[in-house]
Amino acid sequence: MMQLSHYPAAIAQAAQRANEIDSQLMAVQHQINRFEGNADRIAAFEMDLKNDAQGKARRFEVLLVNQEYQKAVDTQIRLTLDKANAIAHLEYLRNQFSVAKLEARLALLAAVGIAQQLSDFESRELVGL
Repeated sequence: MMQLSHYPAAIAQAAQRANEIDSQLMAVQHQINRFEGNADRIAAFEMDLKNDAQGKARRFEVLLVNQEYQKAVDTQIRLTLDKANAIAHLEYLRNQFSVAKLEARLALLAAVGIAQQLSDFESRELVGL
């Protein structure tokens, strides 16, 4: 366990990491949206498609052969997992900080209690009890 004074910086760093991953996720989602919009445009302007089902199938085909789209989806999956892990780490640090603060308070209370007992004992000795 780290020193109590080190937790705020570690928590801030972990939160920043989660935010950075979230920013990367938004960029990948924007890229995926562009690929999907392009596939929709291609399917919409193909005159030989007879219905919505064929349009959806054509859209799927366009996306399936787009290696950049597949790579973006894989990246999105990886970043989603990374973000979940970063948030779990952040929560772990926050919980550890709470535990460390409670332990420090308990140690202080115990020290105060011992000091009070010693003071009471010394007072009784002075009075002759």
